[in-house]
Amino acid sequence: MYAYLNGKVAEKGPNSLVIDVNGVGYLLSVSMNTLQETPPIGENMKVYTLLSVREDAMELFGFASQEEKKMFSRLLAVSGIGPKVALSILGAMPLRDLTLAIVTGDITSLSRAPGVGKKTAQRIALELKEKVDESDLNYTVNAPAGSFTPIQEDAAQEALAALQALGYTAAEAAKAVSQVRGQSDSANEIVRLALRNMAGF
Repeated sequence: MYAYLNGKVAEKGPNSLVIDVNGVGYLLSVSMNTLQETPPIGENMKVYTLLSVREDAMELFGFASQEEKKMFSRLLAVSGIGPKVALSILGAMPLRDLTLAIVTGDITSLSRAPGVGKKTAQRIALELKEKVDESDLNYTVNAPAGSFTPIQEDAAQEALAALQALGYTAAEAAKAVSQVRGQSDSANEIVRLALRNMAGF
């Protein structure tokens, strides 16, 4: 029903935002990651939204990026995970790290989210691993983690493709490149650093 809202930040709560769009205040449930990316009250923000309709309630969820919104929808599809737990998982770590935890089956990292035990973490990894696609893995490489130049971003993408050409899976390549991206402007050097990391040096 609502793809996104574009308006002024009117209020901030522990897990919520109010966005004023032409005099109408929309209350959004959000993750800690989205709250951290929210500008000061009074400034404009574009928030991607998802409307949840249940028998007893209607709730609007907000996300700072389309990637976070997509991951939220995927988490809701996992048996036993409701909206509150999904937001908790999203807020427990950067989206890049969450994606890598899923594709690499990192149960320890997934279990750090409040309300997520070992069995739930295993279910998340099992049910979502095959649903993570190339665009998600590219996002893990390009997701903000400091200040990177366009040349460094291009080099990271070239390195990602090169590692896959060497036989590494997309998940393995994305994890390796994300750990060394920004350390060089050269794709060849990023590949070398990534291979050293994977070899344990």
